[in-house]
This record gives sequence, C-alpha cells and structure tokens, in this order.
Amino acid sequence: MVANKYQACIDACEKCAQTCYECFEACINEPDLNTRRNCVKMLIECARICETSAALMSMNGMLAIEQCKMCADICDSCEKECRLYQDEHCQKCADVCRICASECRRMIDMQ
Repeated sequence: MVANKYQACIDACEKCAQTCYECFEACINEPDLNTRRNCVKMLIECARICETSAALMSMNGMLAIEQCKMCADICDSCEKECRLYQDEHCQKCADVCRICASECRRMIDMQ
C-alpha cells in the first residue's frame, strides 16, 4: 500500500488538525479572545494544511512532499503563536504542532 511510507506523517497531520480545532474552540471561549486573533487564525490555517497534507499523502499525490514542506512551516508558525499563551490547550497544541512539523520534515528528508 502506497500510503504506508507516509503513515506516521499522515497520523501526525491528522492529530495536529484535530488538536488545532480543539484549541480553536477553547481559545474562542477565552476572555482575552481579542488578543488571540493571530493565534486563532493560525490554528485554522494549520488545521486546514494538515488535513490537505494527510489527504495528498494518502493518495500518493504528486505534490505531497512539497505540501509537507509548507505544512512543516505552518506548523512551526502555529507552534510559535500557541507558545505565547500559557493555557494548557495552547501548550498541548504547540507540542503537537512541533511533532507534526518534525514528521513532515522527516518525509522531506526521505526523498
């Protein structure tokens, strides 16, 4: 099965998307939502790129590796934004984004 070589990265991307959506939900209910605007926007961007990356890897897409490069960069940015807030949900999301970025880079290095 083609997707097997990507499976760890697919799993990391899917987990990252889910965690970003969960963090988004928690952030929009925080009293300082207005100060989190950039973070909230980045959470959605990160979740969407992770979903697309997982889909392209699952179908062995021709641009899957290029997508992984962009995904790693966006995960790095999302991690940085989430680290600005000390909430448990933001710190968890930052950790998951870091892992996802690492898995995406591992895919790039395998090529």
